[in-house]
Amino acid sequence: MILLASTSPTRKALLESAGVPFRAAAPGVDEDALKAGLLAEGLGPREVADALAEAKAVKLSVREPAALVVGSDQTLDLDGALLSKPHSVAHARAQLMALRGRTHRLHAAVVAARSGQPVWRHVETVSLTVRAFSEAWLDTYLHTEGEAATASVGAYRIEGRGVGLFDRVEGDWHAVLGLPLIPLMAWLRAAGELAA
Repeated sequence: MILLASTSPTRKALLESAGVPFRAAAPGVDEDALKAGLLAEGLGPREVADALAEAKAVKLSVREPAALVVGSDQTLDLDGALLSKPHSVAHARAQLMALRGRTHRLHAAVVAARSGQPVWRHVETVSLTVRAFSEAWLDTYLHTEGEAATASVGAYRIEGRGVGLFDRVEGDWHAVLGLPLIPLMAWLRAAGELAA
């Protein structure tokens, strides 16, 4: 049995649309506290994504030892600084202004664990270039998105109106959405969890 350590509707939809049999459960990890500790230890955004994905997979796999647990996380890396989900629409505006006209990276990590031990991991990095949008465009975007802008790191949902923020995206689309699906499915096939 494959168990997704996530309540993310996007991650669940990715697995469902790919035909992966799974069920989902909340991992029970205090992500903010863990992230703060990892950053205090000097880990960068890529390493933080990997460590958070591992923590989710391992914690849930201890509770569900019969399952293969898949944990995933994503961080936004702006010149080495980690940006978290905005806590308000005003904070979303500040993040988007910081990203305007610049390239940032998303690190999407996925870790599989059994009985409290990680057995596989992968981190996919995607480069995204935000266009030099006008403040009037940004006002309209934030008015339309409202609180939804605070649900995603970087204050955008690229699968929706957020696509209008970008000039270029280089890398795997699934990783942009938060789950490196193709490497995960390849490993699941190799591990005998999916039909080859």
